[in-house]
Amino acid sequence: MFDQHPYQQHKSLTIFSVFILLLLGAALALAAELPYGGWIQIPLLSILWWRFDSHPSPSVKKQFALGLTFGIGYFVVGLWWLYISLHDVGGMNALLACMGVFLLSAYVAIYFSIATLAIPLFKKNRFTGLFLAASWVIAEFLRGYIFTGFPWMGFAETQFTGPFALIAPFFGGLTCTFLAVWASWELYQARKHRASSALLIVAAISLTQFAGLFTFTKPIGEPISVRLIQGNFEQSLKFNPQAIGQQIDFYAGEITKKAANLIIIPETAFPWPIPNLPIGLLNYLQDFSNSSDSNVLVGLIGEVPGELGIQYSNRATGLSPNTPAYQYDKAHLVPFGEFIPPGFQWFVKAFHVPMSDFARGKLDQPPFAIVRKGQADIHAAITICYEDVFGGELASRIQHSAQPVNLLINMTNLAWFGESQASTQQLRLSQLRSLETGLPALRATNTGITAVLGPDGKVLQALPEFTQGTLSTQVQAYSGKTPYVIWGNLPILGLSCLLLLWGLIRHRRF
Repeated sequence: MFDQHPYQQHKSLTIFSVFILLLLGAALALAAELPYGGWIQIPLLSILWWRFDSHPSPSVKKQFALGLTFGIGYFVVGLWWLYISLHDVGGMNALLACMGVFLLSAYVAIYFSIATLAIPLFKKNRFTGLFLAASWVIAEFLRGYIFTGFPWMGFAETQFTGPFALIAPFFGGLTCTFLAVWASWELYQARKHRASSALLIVAAISLTQFAGLFTFTKPIGEPISVRLIQGNFEQSLKFNPQAIGQQIDFYAGEITKKAANLIIIPETAFPWPIPNLPIGLLNYLQDFSNSSDSNVLVGLIGEVPGELGIQYSNRATGLSPNTPAYQYDKAHLVPFGEFIPPGFQWFVKAFHVPMSDFARGKLDQPPFAIVRKGQADIHAAITICYEDVFGGELASRIQHSAQPVNLLINMTNLAWFGESQASTQQLRLSQLRSLETGLPALRATNTGITAVLGPDGKVLQALPEFTQGTLSTQVQAYSGKTPYVIWGNLPILGLSCLLLLWGLIRHRRF
Protein backbone atom coordinates (compact mmCIF):
# COMPACT_ATOMS: atom_id res chain seq x y z
CA MET A 1 0.00 0.00 0.00
CA PHE A 2 1.13 3.54 -0.69
CA ASP A 3 1.81 5.78 2.29
CA GLN A 4 -0.61 8.62 2.90
CA HIS A 5 0.53 11.96 1.60
CA PRO A 6 1.57 14.27 4.50
CA TYR A 7 -1.19 16.72 3.51
CA GLN A 8 -3.80 13.96 3.75
CA GLN A 9 -2.43 12.90 7.13
CA HIS A 10 -2.66 16.48 8.40
CA LYS A 11 -6.20 16.80 7.02
CA SER A 12 -7.38 13.56 8.69
CA LEU A 13 -5.88 14.67 12.00
CA THR A 14 -7.70 17.99 11.69
CA ILE A 15 -11.02 16.26 11.03
CA PHE A 16 -10.43 14.01 14.04
CA SER A 17 -9.62 17.03 16.22
CA VAL A 18 -12.77 18.81 15.10
CA PHE A 19 -14.86 15.75 15.96
CA ILE A 20 -13.27 15.38 19.41
CA LEU A 21 -13.71 19.08 20.23
CA LEU A 22 -17.35 19.05 19.13
CA LEU A 23 -17.86 15.94 21.25
CA LEU A 24 -16.21 17.55 24.28
CA GLY A 25 -18.38 20.65 23.89
CA ALA A 26 -21.52 18.53 23.66
CA ALA A 27 -20.47 16.48 26.71
CA LEU A 28 -19.87 19.65 28.72
CA ALA A 29 -23.36 20.94 27.85
CA LEU A 30 -24.98 17.61 28.73
CA ALA A 31 -23.08 17.46 32.02
CA ALA A 32 -24.79 20.71 33.07
CA GLU A 33 -28.10 18.83 33.27
CA LEU A 34 -26.78 16.17 35.66
CA PRO A 35 -27.28 16.33 39.47
CA TYR A 36 -23.63 17.24 40.13
CA GLY A 37 -23.01 18.91 36.80
CA GLY A 38 -20.85 21.67 38.24
CA TRP A 39 -18.40 19.09 39.59
CA ILE A 40 -18.43 17.01 36.40
CA GLN A 41 -17.71 19.98 34.14
CA ILE A 42 -14.35 20.68 35.80
CA PRO A 43 -12.62 17.40 34.77
CA LEU A 44 -14.27 17.68 31.35
CA LEU A 45 -12.72 21.11 30.93
CA SER A 46 -9.33 19.70 31.95
CA ILE A 47 -9.66 17.18 29.10
CA LEU A 48 -10.30 20.13 26.79
CA TRP A 49 -7.03 21.75 27.84
CA TRP A 50 -5.27 18.44 27.21
CA ARG A 51 -6.75 18.33 23.70
CA PHE A 52 -5.59 21.89 23.06
CA ASP A 53 -2.13 20.91 24.28
CA SER A 54 -2.01 18.07 21.76
CA HIS A 55 -1.55 20.78 19.14
CA PRO A 56 2.04 21.93 19.84
CA SER A 57 2.55 25.68 19.91
CA PRO A 58 -0.74 26.60 18.21
CA SER A 59 -0.91 29.99 16.55
CA VAL A 60 -3.50 32.50 17.71
CA LYS A 61 -5.52 31.77 14.54
CA LYS A 62 -5.44 28.03 15.12
CA GLN A 63 -6.28 28.39 18.82
CA PHE A 64 -9.25 30.56 17.90
CA ALA A 65 -10.49 27.85 15.52
CA LEU A 66 -10.07 25.15 18.18
CA GLY A 67 -11.97 27.18 20.76
CA LEU A 68 -14.70 28.03 18.27
CA THR A 69 -15.18 24.36 17.38
CA PHE A 70 -15.52 23.40 21.04
CA GLY A 71 -17.93 26.30 21.67
CA ILE A 72 -20.18 25.35 18.75
CA GLY A 73 -20.49 21.80 20.11
CA TYR A 74 -21.33 23.21 23.54
CA PHE A 75 -23.96 25.72 22.46
CA VAL A 76 -25.67 23.67 19.74
CA VAL A 77 -26.46 21.02 22.36
CA GLY A 78 -27.25 23.58 25.07
CA LEU A 79 -29.50 25.77 22.89
CA TRP A 80 -31.09 23.24 20.53
CA TRP A 81 -34.51 24.02 22.05
CA LEU A 82 -34.55 27.28 20.08
CA TYR A 83 -35.41 25.07 17.10
CA ILE A 84 -38.76 24.32 18.78
CA SER A 85 -39.68 28.01 19.02
CA LEU A 86 -38.47 28.77 15.51
CA HIS A 87 -39.92 25.75 13.70
CA ASP A 88 -42.66 24.14 15.79
CA VAL A 89 -44.17 27.37 17.15
CA GLY A 90 -42.97 30.06 14.76
CA GLY A 91 -43.56 28.05 11.58
CA MET A 92 -40.08 28.70 10.21
CA ASN A 93 -38.69 26.35 7.56
CA ALA A 94 -36.81 23.47 9.25
CA LEU A 95 -33.55 24.15 7.41
CA LEU A 96 -33.72 27.86 8.19
CA ALA A 97 -34.52 27.08 11.85
CA CYS A 98 -31.49 24.77 12.09
CA MET A 99 -29.38 27.48 10.50
CA GLY A 100 -30.68 29.99 13.07
CA VAL A 101 -29.68 27.74 15.98
CA PHE A 102 -26.26 27.08 14.43
CA LEU A 103 -25.54 30.75 13.70
CA LEU A 104 -26.48 31.84 17.22
CA SER A 105 -24.36 29.03 18.65
CA ALA A 106 -21.42 30.06 16.47
CA TYR A 107 -21.80 33.68 17.52
CA VAL A 108 -21.78 33.01 21.29
CA ALA A 109 -18.99 30.43 20.80
CA ILE A 110 -16.77 33.26 19.59
CA TYR A 111 -16.51 34.48 23.18
CA PHE A 112 -15.32 31.05 24.31
CA SER A 113 -12.72 30.96 21.56
CA ILE A 114 -11.49 34.46 22.43
CA ALA A 115 -11.10 33.39 26.07
CA THR A 116 -8.92 30.42 25.10
CA LEU A 117 -6.47 32.73 23.32
CA ALA A 118 -4.88 33.23 26.74
CA ILE A 119 -3.20 29.84 26.24
CA PRO A 120 -0.98 30.77 23.26
CA LEU A 121 -0.69 34.47 24.18
CA PHE A 122 0.83 33.87 27.61
CA LYS A 123 3.77 31.52 27.99
CA LYS A 124 2.72 28.42 29.91
CA ASN A 125 3.70 28.57 33.56
CA ARG A 126 2.14 28.16 36.99
CA PHE A 127 0.02 31.28 36.43
CA THR A 128 -1.52 30.27 33.09
CA GLY A 129 -4.66 29.00 34.83
CA LEU A 130 -5.22 32.41 36.40
CA PHE A 131 -4.76 34.19 33.07
CA LEU A 132 -7.13 31.74 31.35
CA ALA A 133 -9.77 32.15 34.08
CA ALA A 134 -9.46 35.94 33.91
CA SER A 135 -9.88 36.01 30.13
CA TRP A 136 -12.89 33.70 30.44
CA VAL A 137 -14.55 36.03 32.95
CA ILE A 138 -14.01 39.08 30.72
CA ALA A 139 -15.35 37.19 27.69
CA GLU A 140 -18.44 36.02 29.62
CA PHE A 141 -19.06 39.54 30.88
CA LEU A 142 -18.88 40.93 27.34
CA ARG A 143 -21.15 38.15 26.08
CA GLY A 144 -23.77 39.48 28.50
CA TYR A 145 -23.61 43.06 27.19
CA ILE A 146 -22.57 43.29 23.54
CA PHE A 147 -25.63 43.58 21.25
CA THR A 148 -27.80 43.66 24.44
CA GLY A 149 -26.19 40.40 25.60
CA PHE A 150 -26.95 36.69 25.50
CA PRO A 151 -25.07 35.08 28.45
CA TRP A 152 -27.22 31.92 28.56
CA MET A 153 -25.43 28.61 29.29
CA GLY A 154 -22.52 30.11 31.21
CA PHE A 155 -20.55 28.00 33.68
CA ALA A 156 -21.78 30.16 36.58
CA GLU A 157 -25.28 28.70 36.86
CA THR A 158 -23.97 25.14 36.55
CA GLN A 159 -21.76 25.82 39.55
CA PHE A 160 -24.92 25.95 41.64
CA THR A 161 -24.45 22.17 41.73
CA GLY A 162 -20.66 22.45 41.84
CA PRO A 163 -17.92 23.15 44.39
CA PHE A 164 -17.80 26.94 44.07
CA ALA A 165 -21.45 28.02 44.42
CA LEU A 166 -21.12 29.35 47.95
CA ILE A 167 -18.83 32.19 46.84
CA ALA A 168 -21.73 33.70 44.83
CA PRO A 169 -23.19 35.83 47.70
CA PHE A 170 -19.77 37.49 48.03
CA PHE A 171 -18.63 38.05 44.45
CA GLY A 172 -21.34 36.67 42.13
CA GLY A 173 -21.64 34.03 39.47
CA LEU A 174 -18.69 35.26 37.42
CA THR A 175 -16.43 34.38 40.34
CA CYS A 176 -17.84 30.85 40.24
CA THR A 177 -16.88 30.80 36.55
CA PHE A 178 -13.38 32.05 37.36
CA LEU A 179 -12.78 29.35 39.97
CA ALA A 180 -14.23 26.55 37.81
CA VAL A 181 -11.99 27.40 34.84
CA TRP A 182 -8.93 27.89 37.07
CA ALA A 183 -9.55 24.58 38.91
CA SER A 184 -9.92 22.72 35.60
CA TRP A 185 -6.53 24.05 34.45
CA GLU A 186 -4.91 23.09 37.77
CA LEU A 187 -6.42 19.61 37.42
CA TYR A 188 -4.84 19.36 33.97
CA GLN A 189 -1.51 20.57 35.38
CA ALA A 190 -1.64 17.92 38.13
CA ARG A 191 0.23 15.58 35.78
CA LYS A 192 3.30 17.80 36.29
CA HIS A 193 2.61 19.34 39.71
CA ARG A 194 0.59 16.73 41.58
CA ALA A 195 1.13 17.97 45.12
CA SER A 196 0.83 21.72 44.52
CA SER A 197 -2.15 21.44 42.15
CA ALA A 198 -4.01 19.12 44.52
CA LEU A 199 -3.28 21.41 47.45
CA LEU A 200 -4.45 24.53 45.58
CA ILE A 201 -7.70 22.91 44.41
CA VAL A 202 -8.51 21.52 47.86
CA ALA A 203 -7.72 24.88 49.47
CA ALA A 204 -9.99 26.77 47.03
CA ILE A 205 -12.89 24.37 47.58
CA SER A 206 -12.40 24.44 51.35
CA LEU A 207 -12.35 28.24 51.48
CA THR A 208 -15.49 28.36 49.34
CA GLN A 209 -17.29 25.94 51.67
CA PHE A 210 -16.16 28.02 54.66
CA ALA A 211 -17.60 31.13 53.00
CA GLY A 212 -20.98 29.36 53.05
CA LEU A 213 -21.07 29.71 56.84
CA PHE A 214 -21.75 33.45 56.49
CA THR A 215 -25.24 34.83 55.89
CA PHE A 216 -26.12 38.42 55.05
CA THR A 217 -29.91 38.40 55.00
CA LYS A 218 -32.42 37.46 57.69
CA PRO A 219 -36.15 36.68 57.93
CA ILE A 220 -38.48 39.65 58.33
CA GLY A 221 -42.06 39.65 59.61
CA GLU A 222 -44.54 36.80 59.35
CA PRO A 223 -44.60 34.46 56.32
CA ILE A 224 -47.02 35.43 53.56
CA SER A 225 -49.51 33.15 51.84
CA VAL A 226 -48.76 32.65 48.16
CA ARG A 227 -50.58 31.05 45.24
CA LEU A 228 -48.65 30.39 42.01
CA ILE A 229 -50.89 29.39 39.09
CA GLN A 230 -49.52 27.21 36.26
CA GLY A 231 -51.89 27.08 33.28
CA ASN A 232 -49.96 24.73 30.95
CA PHE A 233 -51.32 26.24 27.73
CA GLU A 234 -49.63 25.30 24.46
CA GLN A 235 -47.77 28.10 22.73
CA SER A 236 -49.26 27.09 19.38
CA LEU A 237 -52.65 28.29 20.71
CA LYS A 238 -51.29 31.65 21.83
CA PHE A 239 -52.75 33.55 18.87
CA ASN A 240 -55.97 31.59 18.52
CA PRO A 241 -58.79 33.93 19.72
CA GLN A 242 -60.95 31.11 21.08
CA ALA A 243 -58.02 29.51 22.92
CA ILE A 244 -56.97 32.90 24.29
CA GLY A 245 -60.46 33.44 25.66
CA GLN A 246 -60.32 30.06 27.41
CA GLN A 247 -56.89 30.88 28.82
CA ILE A 248 -58.06 34.23 30.21
CA ASP A 249 -61.16 32.62 31.74
CA PHE A 250 -59.02 29.94 33.41
CA TYR A 251 -56.59 32.38 35.00
CA ALA A 252 -59.31 34.82 36.08
CA GLY A 253 -61.24 31.95 37.65
CA GLU A 254 -58.19 30.57 39.44
CA ILE A 255 -57.18 34.00 40.75
CA THR A 256 -60.57 34.65 42.31
CA LYS A 257 -61.05 31.12 43.62
CA LYS A 258 -59.21 31.75 46.89
CA ALA A 259 -57.63 34.72 48.68
CA ALA A 260 -53.90 34.91 49.44
CA ASN A 261 -51.42 37.62 50.35
CA LEU A 262 -49.90 37.17 46.89
CA ILE A 263 -51.32 35.50 43.76
CA ILE A 264 -49.16 35.29 40.63
CA ILE A 265 -49.91 34.12 37.10
CA PRO A 266 -47.19 33.68 34.41
CA GLU A 267 -45.71 35.99 31.81
CA THR A 268 -48.32 36.99 29.16
CA ALA A 269 -50.92 34.72 30.79
CA PHE A 270 -53.33 37.36 29.42
CA PRO A 271 -51.79 37.42 25.91
CA TRP A 272 -53.82 40.29 24.46
CA PRO A 273 -52.98 44.00 24.76
CA ILE A 274 -54.88 45.67 27.60
CA PRO A 275 -57.49 47.41 25.34
CA ASN A 276 -58.35 44.02 23.78
CA LEU A 277 -58.92 42.22 27.07
CA PRO A 278 -62.53 41.41 28.04
CA ILE A 279 -64.29 44.57 29.19
CA GLY A 280 -64.01 45.04 32.94
CA LEU A 281 -61.55 42.17 33.49
CA LEU A 282 -58.88 44.17 35.31
CA ASN A 283 -61.56 46.06 37.29
CA TYR A 284 -63.05 42.70 38.29
CA LEU A 285 -59.66 41.51 39.53
CA GLN A 286 -59.08 44.82 41.34
CA ASP A 287 -62.43 44.42 43.11
CA PHE A 288 -61.37 40.91 44.16
CA SER A 289 -58.10 42.33 45.48
CA ASN A 290 -59.95 45.01 47.47
CA SER A 291 -62.48 42.63 48.98
CA SER A 292 -60.09 39.76 49.79
CA ASP A 293 -56.97 41.74 50.77
CA SER A 294 -55.06 39.86 48.07
CA ASN A 295 -52.21 41.18 45.97
CA VAL A 296 -52.41 39.93 42.39
CA LEU A 297 -49.58 39.97 39.86
CA VAL A 298 -50.69 39.49 36.25
CA GLY A 299 -48.62 38.89 33.11
CA LEU A 300 -50.09 40.70 30.08
CA ILE A 301 -49.29 42.87 27.05
CA GLY A 302 -49.02 46.54 27.99
CA GLU A 303 -49.06 49.65 25.85
CA VAL A 304 -46.62 52.57 26.07
CA PRO A 305 -46.34 55.75 23.97
CA GLY A 306 -43.47 55.71 21.49
CA GLU A 307 -41.97 57.98 18.87
CA LEU A 308 -44.02 56.30 16.14
CA GLY A 309 -47.18 55.85 18.19
CA ILE A 310 -48.27 53.22 20.68
CA GLN A 311 -45.88 50.31 21.29
CA TYR A 312 -46.52 47.05 23.08
CA SER A 313 -44.59 45.95 26.17
CA ASN A 314 -44.14 42.67 28.01
CA ARG A 315 -45.69 43.73 31.31
CA ALA A 316 -46.38 42.58 34.84
CA THR A 317 -49.35 44.44 36.33
CA GLY A 318 -49.77 44.41 40.10
CA LEU A 319 -53.16 44.87 41.77
CA SER A 320 -53.11 45.56 45.51
CA PRO A 321 -55.97 46.36 47.92
CA ASN A 322 -57.18 49.95 47.52
CA THR A 323 -53.91 50.93 45.83
CA PRO A 324 -53.18 52.27 42.31
CA ALA A 325 -52.11 49.55 39.89
CA TYR A 326 -48.39 48.77 39.68
CA GLN A 327 -46.64 48.03 36.42
CA TYR A 328 -43.28 46.60 35.46
CA ASP A 329 -42.29 46.58 31.78
CA LYS A 330 -39.64 44.07 30.79
CA ALA A 331 -36.32 45.88 30.44
CA HIS A 332 -34.02 43.26 28.92
CA LEU A 333 -35.71 42.05 25.75
CA VAL A 334 -34.97 38.88 23.80
CA PRO A 335 -33.40 39.60 20.39
CA PHE A 336 -35.73 38.60 17.51
CA GLY A 337 -38.44 37.40 19.92
CA GLU A 338 -39.17 40.76 21.57
CA PHE A 339 -37.17 43.29 19.59
CA ILE A 340 -35.80 43.34 16.06
CA PRO A 341 -32.12 44.24 15.65
CA PRO A 342 -31.48 46.62 12.72
CA GLY A 343 -31.31 44.82 9.39
CA PHE A 344 -33.14 41.67 10.50
CA GLN A 345 -36.72 42.36 9.45
CA TRP A 346 -36.45 39.45 6.99
CA PHE A 347 -35.78 37.04 9.87
CA VAL A 348 -38.86 38.12 11.82
CA LYS A 349 -41.07 37.85 8.73
CA ALA A 350 -39.94 34.23 8.40
CA PHE A 351 -40.77 33.71 12.09
CA HIS A 352 -44.50 34.58 11.70
CA VAL A 353 -44.98 35.83 15.26
CA PRO A 354 -47.07 38.95 15.95
CA MET A 355 -45.96 41.55 18.49
CA SER A 356 -42.24 40.73 18.19
CA ASP A 357 -40.96 44.30 18.57
CA PHE A 358 -41.73 45.44 22.14
CA ALA A 359 -40.90 48.67 23.92
CA ARG A 360 -38.09 48.40 26.45
CA GLY A 361 -38.79 49.17 30.11
CA LYS A 362 -36.42 51.18 32.29
CA LEU A 363 -33.73 49.42 34.35
CA ASP A 364 -34.58 51.38 37.52
CA GLN A 365 -38.25 50.41 37.89
CA PRO A 366 -39.36 50.19 41.54
CA PRO A 367 -40.19 46.86 43.22
CA PHE A 368 -43.76 45.65 43.67
CA ALA A 369 -45.24 46.42 47.11
CA ILE A 370 -47.14 43.49 48.65
CA VAL A 371 -49.70 45.22 50.87
CA ARG A 372 -50.74 43.47 54.10
CA LYS A 373 -53.39 44.77 56.49
CA GLY A 374 -51.85 45.89 59.79
CA GLN A 375 -48.30 44.96 58.73
CA ALA A 376 -45.44 46.56 56.83
CA ASP A 377 -45.36 46.13 53.07
CA ILE A 378 -43.05 43.54 51.51
CA HIS A 379 -41.23 44.61 48.36
CA ALA A 380 -40.49 42.21 45.51
CA ALA A 381 -38.10 42.71 42.58
CA ILE A 382 -39.76 41.53 39.37
CA THR A 383 -38.04 39.85 36.44
CA ILE A 384 -39.77 38.52 33.35
CA CYS A 385 -38.50 35.36 31.69
CA TYR A 386 -34.87 35.56 30.58
CA GLU A 387 -34.11 38.70 32.58
CA ASP A 388 -33.13 36.20 35.27
CA VAL A 389 -29.87 35.57 33.39
CA PHE A 390 -28.55 39.09 34.10
CA GLY A 391 -27.40 38.84 37.70
CA GLY A 392 -25.48 42.12 37.67
CA GLU A 393 -28.54 44.09 36.55
CA LEU A 394 -30.74 42.52 39.23
CA ALA A 395 -28.13 43.20 41.93
CA SER A 396 -27.89 46.83 40.82
CA ARG A 397 -31.66 47.24 40.93
CA ILE A 398 -31.79 45.88 44.48
CA GLN A 399 -28.85 48.01 45.62
CA HIS A 400 -30.31 51.24 44.26
CA SER A 401 -33.97 50.58 45.07
CA ALA A 402 -35.63 53.27 47.17
CA GLN A 403 -37.40 50.52 49.12
CA PRO A 404 -35.54 47.50 50.55
CA VAL A 405 -36.19 44.38 48.44
CA ASN A 406 -37.36 41.31 50.39
CA LEU A 407 -38.30 38.85 47.66
CA LEU A 408 -37.60 37.94 44.02
CA ILE A 409 -40.36 37.11 41.55
CA ASN A 410 -39.82 35.68 38.07
CA MET A 411 -42.76 35.36 35.67
CA THR A 412 -42.04 33.10 32.71
CA ASN A 413 -43.61 31.37 29.73
CA LEU A 414 -41.36 28.58 28.42
CA ALA A 415 -44.05 26.91 26.32
CA TRP A 416 -42.07 28.33 23.38
CA PHE A 417 -39.46 25.62 23.93
CA GLY A 418 -41.58 22.50 24.46
CA GLU A 419 -40.31 19.52 26.41
CA SER A 420 -36.65 20.50 26.53
CA GLN A 421 -34.02 21.36 29.11
CA ALA A 422 -34.79 25.09 28.79
CA SER A 423 -36.91 24.98 31.97
CA THR A 424 -34.20 23.37 34.10
CA GLN A 425 -31.62 25.77 32.69
CA GLN A 426 -33.71 28.75 33.72
CA LEU A 427 -34.43 27.22 37.12
CA ARG A 428 -30.66 27.10 37.76
CA LEU A 429 -30.45 30.77 36.81
CA SER A 430 -33.15 31.62 39.35
CA GLN A 431 -31.36 29.53 41.96
CA LEU A 432 -28.11 31.41 41.34
CA ARG A 433 -29.92 34.78 41.58
CA SER A 434 -31.38 33.80 44.98
CA LEU A 435 -27.98 32.64 46.19
CA GLU A 436 -26.29 35.84 44.98
CA THR A 437 -28.86 38.12 46.64
CA GLY A 438 -29.70 36.02 49.71
CA LEU A 439 -33.41 36.41 48.92
CA PRO A 440 -36.15 33.80 48.39
CA ALA A 441 -37.68 33.61 44.92
CA LEU A 442 -41.06 32.78 43.45
CA ARG A 443 -41.30 31.39 39.92
CA ALA A 444 -44.70 31.52 38.20
CA THR A 445 -44.54 29.75 34.83
CA ASN A 446 -46.95 28.54 32.17
CA THR A 447 -45.57 25.02 31.66
CA GLY A 448 -42.95 24.82 34.43
CA ILE A 449 -40.91 24.91 36.48
CA THR A 450 -43.21 26.78 38.88
CA ALA A 451 -41.37 26.79 42.21
CA VAL A 452 -40.52 28.45 45.51
CA LEU A 453 -36.80 28.91 46.22
CA GLY A 454 -35.16 29.61 49.56
CA PRO A 455 -32.60 32.39 50.08
CA ASP A 456 -29.90 29.79 49.41
CA GLY A 457 -31.45 28.97 46.04
CA LYS A 458 -32.67 25.51 47.03
CA VAL A 459 -36.07 24.40 45.73
CA LEU A 460 -38.53 24.32 48.63
CA GLN A 461 -41.63 23.40 46.64
CA ALA A 462 -42.42 22.92 42.94
CA LEU A 463 -45.21 21.84 40.61
CA PRO A 464 -44.64 19.07 38.07
CA GLU A 465 -43.91 20.33 34.57
CA PHE A 466 -46.59 20.29 31.84
CA THR A 467 -49.44 20.03 34.32
CA GLN A 468 -52.19 22.49 35.16
CA GLY A 469 -52.30 23.36 38.82
CA THR A 470 -51.75 25.83 41.65
CA LEU A 471 -48.92 25.88 44.16
CA SER A 472 -50.29 27.21 47.47
CA THR A 473 -47.78 27.75 50.25
CA GLN A 474 -46.28 30.09 52.85
CA VAL A 475 -43.16 32.11 52.00
CA GLN A 476 -40.84 33.90 54.40
CA ALA A 477 -39.55 37.29 53.23
CA TYR A 478 -35.97 38.38 54.00
CA SER A 479 -34.15 41.66 54.53
CA GLY A 480 -30.52 42.65 54.07
CA LYS A 481 -27.96 42.84 51.26
CA THR A 482 -25.18 40.47 50.30
CA PRO A 483 -21.73 41.80 49.36
CA TYR A 484 -22.53 40.95 45.74
CA VAL A 485 -25.62 43.18 45.79
CA ILE A 486 -23.48 46.03 47.15
CA TRP A 487 -20.39 45.55 44.95
CA GLY A 488 -21.82 43.78 41.90
CA ASN A 489 -19.29 42.35 39.44
CA LEU A 490 -16.70 45.05 40.13
CA PRO A 491 -14.34 42.93 42.31
CA ILE A 492 -14.07 39.95 39.94
CA LEU A 493 -13.86 42.16 36.84
CA GLY A 494 -11.18 44.29 38.50
CA LEU A 495 -9.18 41.21 39.51
CA SER A 496 -9.49 39.72 36.02
CA CYS A 497 -8.31 42.93 34.34
CA LEU A 498 -5.34 43.18 36.70
CA LEU A 499 -4.39 39.55 36.04
CA LEU A 500 -4.52 40.06 32.28
CA LEU A 501 -2.46 43.23 32.58
CA TRP A 502 0.10 41.34 34.67
CA GLY A 503 0.10 38.54 32.09
CA LEU A 504 0.80 40.98 29.25
CA ILE A 505 3.65 42.56 31.20
CA ARG A 506 5.19 39.13 31.90
CA HIS A 507 4.73 38.15 28.26
CA ARG A 508 6.67 41.22 27.04
CA ARG A 509 9.36 40.84 29.69
CA PHE A 510 10.09 37.20 28.96
